[in-house]
Amino acid sequence: MAKEKAVIRTDLTRFQWTLLEIKKHKIAYLMIAPFFILFTLFTVIPVVLSFLLSFTNFNMLEFPSFVFFDNYIRLFLDDDVFILAIKNTLKFAAVTGPGSYLLSLLFAWFINELRPKIRSIVTLIFYAPSISGNVYLIWTYFFSSDSYGLVNAWGMELGLLNEPVLWFQDTKYIFTLCCLVALWTSLGTSFLTNIAGFQTVDTSLYEAGAVDGVRNRWQELYYITLPMMRPQMMLGAILSITGAFGFGAVITALVGFPSPNYVAHTIMHHLEDYGNQRYEMGYASAIATLLFLMMIGCNMLVNRILRKIGT
Repeated sequence: MAKEKAVIRTDLTRFQWTLLEIKKHKIAYLMIAPFFILFTLFTVIPVVLSFLLSFTNFNMLEFPSFVFFDNYIRLFLDDDVFILAIKNTLKFAAVTGPGSYLLSLLFAWFINELRPKIRSIVTLIFYAPSISGNVYLIWTYFFSSDSYGLVNAWGMELGLLNEPVLWFQDTKYIFTLCCLVALWTSLGTSFLTNIAGFQTVDTSLYEAGAVDGVRNRWQELYYITLPMMRPQMMLGAILSITGAFGFGAVITALVGFPSPNYVAHTIMHHLEDYGNQRYEMGYASAIATLLFLMMIGCNMLVNRILRKIGT
């Protein structure tokens, strides 16, 4: 039997073509409809409402009143703490974003070389800190500000310290310690995604690559492995960017809110301050909108970089 050739209708508009495709694959669209309905109700609509509320003065009690761009003008011209929050957020994102992404990729590459049984155990060991509810207790125990903290106790016993150091109260150490904890807990979903990506690479491609001139494991990684797992890398990048810019819970758990001298005050903390404590929802929505735009911009930049891998 001759194979049926797909007929492309050129007399249809894009909207008509879309409706025709939906009708043709109505069962598939029916199956994914619950997800899209929930996604629209609890993600798309709140994002749109937040953007609209950013142009209003809304205190949760009275009807919102439009103030147009006053919230944004206030953020950049009258709110010095917000400017500091932007600087801190970009610093944390510059360290924890690429750091967590590269760690997830490298550890996944390392684990992929292990035997299946050992791979499962090592994966659990690396993944456990990201799902542990009491993960911060370990760091607060090690870096406790009194002499009972292990780092202080060992430091004084070895003669490295003369007195206990206030690790999570001293502004000299807060940034470094928070970054270390964030990186330690960063091997989460993106880490598992990268492991799954390495598992899906066709091994016959390595033989073809050897014929074409690929000579070592690094060339295999750059020219074969990473291009083949680009979708997983895209997802991992999105998760890393979201985690880097949403970097707030770690700091609050370690140093409290607000942090000493606002040294670790991020946009998420500023959003929590005006949204959950002061209930200035219009102003908080403006902060959330700017944070969302920063995430979108970084995501576009990272995606452009990833497209160049292996080309």
